[in-house]
Amino acid sequence: MQSAKDAAAAAKSGLEKTKASLQEKGEKMTTRDPLKKDLATDKKEQRKDEAELRKQAEYDRNEAEKLAKQAGTGHHTTTTGTTGLGGTGAGRYDTGSTF
Repeated sequence: MQSAKDAAAAAKSGLEKTKASLQEKGEKMTTRDPLKKDLATDKKEQRKDEAELRKQAEYDRNEAEKLAKQAGTGHHTTTTGTTGLGGTGAGRYDTGSTF
């Protein structure tokens, strides 16, 4: 599952980078001013860097989520546990139950 999330983050980042490149080309084609062309290139590079940072942050979140699940601190599903109270969701993690 994690690799699918990472692949989705990489694909999204790739699309953002492609979009930045195409916008740069469009801006360069509409002007003759060298300063505006340089500005378009700078904007493209900034957007590509931001896309890469977002991708890396998503990778980090995915890894943290994976580690949390392995450690047992991630998403818990409710079970009937060992209390014999089927379907109550009391489970073995419930410490506030009184019987």
